[in-house]
Amino acid sequence: MTVRVDLNISLDGFATTTDATPENPFGEDWGRLVAAYTATRTFRERVLHDTSGEGTTGVDDKYGAAYFEGIGAEIMGAGMFGLHNFPDDPNWNGWWGDEPPFRVPVFVLTHTPRPPIEMANGTRFEFVSPGSPQEILERAQSVAGGMDVRIGGGPTVVREFLKAGLVDQLHVGITPILLGSGIRLWDDLRGLEAGHTVTTETDPSGTIHVTFRR
Repeated sequence: MTVRVDLNISLDGFATTTDATPENPFGEDWGRLVAAYTATRTFRERVLHDTSGEGTTGVDDKYGAAYFEGIGAEIMGAGMFGLHNFPDDPNWNGWWGDEPPFRVPVFVLTHTPRPPIEMANGTRFEFVSPGSPQEILERAQSVAGGMDVRIGGGPTVVREFLKAGLVDQLHVGITPILLGSGIRLWDDLRGLEAGHTVTTETDPSGTIHVTFRR
């Protein structure tokens, strides 16, 4: 059972963007940050439910497919689920529609109690109060059926698990753009590479895939 992280970050290390508006809740910069990933065949099939076979099939797609393989449970912050944008909407079920791509139990860390949400495709969102990373991880592992647990994001949540030494494999897709502001993944993680094997691959899109394996 491996604890995994997969994130898209900018060349200057930001995993979030700051140009969102009420009319465009993701912002133009988010589209630029994840453009290579959203162009993959895996993304189109798994997230957009597009079975046409369209989409890129290179290195970016290899990591996109690996993102979903072998996962038995997921942990994410309230921001990733969208609660910062829709805090008072009891019908908000996340960004992913009626068929979220996870298909496993997902633990959403939030100070606002909400009842669990059961989706038809096996995704179950359970809202839990933030506690110690170790306690939350043990809870996710208990329902993962021996499969991997992914710390899905955002970067603040990921950093907490990294600082606690609980992540076995960290993969970042580094998009060659500069954002200049947002939440940086690497803050307070000096020397993270120690004790890890680090590998890199680059796709023609320009995305550099860096993987730290303990």
